[in-house]
Amino acid sequence: MKIRKDFLPLSRPSIGEKEINAVVSCLKSGWITTGPLCKAFEEKFCGLTGASYAISVSSGTAGMHLILLGLGIKRGDEMITPSMTFASTLNMITLCGAKPVFVDIHYDTLNINADLIEGKITNRTKGIVPVHFAGAPVDMDKILKIAKKNNLFVIEDAAHGLGTFYKGVHAGGFGQYAIFSFHPLKNITTGEGGMITHNDNHLESQLRLLRFHGIERDAWKRYGKGGTPEYDIKKAGFKYNLTDIQAALGLAQLSRLEELNNRRRCLADLYMKGLKGVNGLELPGVPVYPHTHAWHLFVIKVLSMDRERFMKKLSEYQIGYGIHFPAGHRLSYIQERYKVKKGELKETERAGSRLVSLPLFPDMEEEDVSYVCEAIREILANG
Repeated sequence: MKIRKDFLPLSRPSIGEKEINAVVSCLKSGWITTGPLCKAFEEKFCGLTGASYAISVSSGTAGMHLILLGLGIKRGDEMITPSMTFASTLNMITLCGAKPVFVDIHYDTLNINADLIEGKITNRTKGIVPVHFAGAPVDMDKILKIAKKNNLFVIEDAAHGLGTFYKGVHAGGFGQYAIFSFHPLKNITTGEGGMITHNDNHLESQLRLLRFHGIERDAWKRYGKGGTPEYDIKKAGFKYNLTDIQAALGLAQLSRLEELNNRRRCLADLYMKGLKGVNGLELPGVPVYPHTHAWHLFVIKVLSMDRERFMKKLSEYQIGYGIHFPAGHRLSYIQERYKVKKGELKETERAGSRLVSLPLFPDMEEEDVSYVCEAIREILANG
């Protein structure tokens, strides 16, 4: 096959005139930090998820940090999570002094195996952090039942879950806690940024204090019309707020969510058809229960050749790729601190050495998918 001249990246945000005009309008308004657009963005998120509260933050990682602190996670506590997740979750658990306790995954979907959770619960366990991997929802009924039985809270890692529904309920709408990410790779972006959703009236005020230096009123309320610049700090906090510039971009992107995700589903379906039956390859599994997949990522498993060689060949064909994710329990600092026994996470290990993420973003053309499929068939056929 003829190799393309231009490079096809793993992902690229879909930014149009609507987003550009929204950001320019914010810049011209004279108010660019946290203000009315952040409030509007939060309200839209409550409407989407059904959660009572939404708090915009500077990143999904910041959101995870605030939730863990707000819920009082401390040294000696344990948090159940899959190892097949981005390192930020493990970092935040560790930095709070707690211990991540790993549960194995379903090999096909890469989601946490809820049937294995109870076997990991101890008297130190405080909560469960399931990941809606690649936009496919975890089995929330099972997880919520386990959490209720054992008096645990649930923090949905919904970084991949914007537009993900489980049995008709959007991620973040289960009466617990959820974290979303708006990194440029995600289904919508604010450049960088994140959102916390929850239904906890007491925690709402605590999280907003923690988000911005411990100050009760943000800058809009202090410096807007009729505001007073005086403030007090009763609890130390961080600088984790989102800006109105970012919220302007986020609102425009959120208004296009259905369009963007429908395009992702179309492209994923083309991949499924184009790579069906290819020897030496396994396609993404999807949950058997009713759901709507957001297709944040399209992750294949390479069986018949060395993964490094496969990725090198993709580069030669001008195709971008990713690995989502290197198994968290294999990270050096995790191994040094917690030492997961070999064979304890069999499905994570089996999948982890084979995973490759293929290009998937709304502005891809159908011809791009066809090109990737043809290249993969050729690469695998030639070994």
